[in-house]
Amino acid sequence: MKRSLRPRVMVLSTLGGAVLALPLLAAPAQAAPAAPSPSPQARTQAAGEAAQKRVTGYWTRDRMRSATPMERLFRAAEKRSGGDAVRRGLEQVLPPSARALPSTGDTWTGGGAVARTAGRVFFTYQGRDASCSGDAVTSANRSTVITAGHCVKLDGAWHTNWVFVPGYKDGDRPHGTWTARQTLATPQWTATEDISYDVGAAVVNPLDGRALVDAVGGQGIAFNQPRRQTMYAFGYPAAAPYDGSTLTYCSGRAINDPLLSSGIGLACDMTGGSSGGPWFLGFDEATGSGVQNSVNSFKYNFLPMYMFGPYFGADAQNLYNRAQSA
Repeated sequence: MKRSLRPRVMVLSTLGGAVLALPLLAAPAQAAPAAPSPSPQARTQAAGEAAQKRVTGYWTRDRMRSATPMERLFRAAEKRSGGDAVRRGLEQVLPPSARALPSTGDTWTGGGAVARTAGRVFFTYQGRDASCSGDAVTSANRSTVITAGHCVKLDGAWHTNWVFVPGYKDGDRPHGTWTARQTLATPQWTATEDISYDVGAAVVNPLDGRALVDAVGGQGIAFNQPRRQTMYAFGYPAAAPYDGSTLTYCSGRAINDPLLSSGIGLACDMTGGSSGGPWFLGFDEATGSGVQNSVNSFKYNFLPMYMFGPYFGADAQNLYNRAQSA
């Protein structure tokens, strides 16, 4: 099946030094989505306990601090001309309310639940240390983290040494380091890395005899919700001008992606490393609680003032159900 040529988009994880540009490709036709296929990480049996210790020991304070934007140039065929014209056209159709928002990338100082449930994700990608963001959500197994699909799998390979550090702050891990025993993604991301379905999940091992949600709490999660609502996006951007040390947020009314994906967008200055961070509906600044309804996913390289995330529909819901039952 031929893939259509699309302008480049920047995936927002962190690693290395070059600018990552990921082509947005046409989704293959399929009768019905397959069940998400999990990738095993550190498991909970005896051998898994040793693996957990190895992975936790791998992520030293200095190694976490040095994990930088996962940026790799995807040299796929693309239309390299017309980017400025597309950008100007988009600026004309984007609503003014979406360009003047309460926050387009400020440090979160409000505390509350999100300061515990949101955290940094660390992993090894093709031999290099990388970082993303994630969020603990309410779940049957009380051990589920929602993130972006490219934060668990990219370029056809599942990441290794995967851990979640809730409440991360400048190298400190106040709530511990949680190793993954399974990572999963939507079937569309697993099969073709379709940016419209860039949703991933991890099921983490207990830590000191406690499940993740019992230790830090969990945010609500919802699917198939109305679009164009006020949303808050959180993450740990690590590419300049940010350094990954603090939780950052954007807020405002969401728009529909007017160009290529089926996702939603916010005016937001967050950079690489924020990928996988949660977007909330009904977010209460006083309590730091909301209902998760997307994740930070990508930016168009010619429209860097906007962040886009996947719409949480049936496929994201199937992924969540698969993860929470693992």
